[in-house]
Amino acid sequence: MTDPQCRPSPRARLLWALSAGLLWLPVFIAQIVWAVVDSRWTTWPHGAVLVASIVLAALHIAVVPQWRYRVHRWEISETAVYTRTGWLSQERRIAPISRVQTVDTERGPLDRLLGLATVTVTTASSAGAVKITALNQDVADKTVARLTDIAGRTVGDAT
Repeated sequence: MTDPQCRPSPRARLLWALSAGLLWLPVFIAQIVWAVVDSRWTTWPHGAVLVASIVLAALHIAVVPQWRYRVHRWEISETAVYTRTGWLSQERRIAPISRVQTVDTERGPLDRLLGLATVTVTTASSAGAVKITALNQDVADKTVARLTDIAGRTVGDAT
């Protein structure tokens, strides 16, 4: 089987970069507090931790979203939902339409800000739901409608 062909929205990179930045915010706040509380803030541990944090945060914010965007793919056929996700550890999922139980749309605060949504396809699988992340809202709505239509026409017990 070939890899899925559809990409997330180009705004996915911004979503993932903002999410990464928000994860690093407490780290930098803690370092500021550490520097204020410790009167010797110019000592080497502060500098070393600050430099390491800046390098790791820059990689996480600038490189990882680009990498994820190159990897993430999804596709829907009449028989299955296909996804490929991850960046360091990559995962391919194939969910047969006959196993689809529910199709949901989720929009967090950053998703709403950027006009994005995540489509979650719940199946009768111990591996959990299949998520198609960072889709444009209209693409997500059309995807949910299409999946619902295909699943409604498919004979199966979704177990």
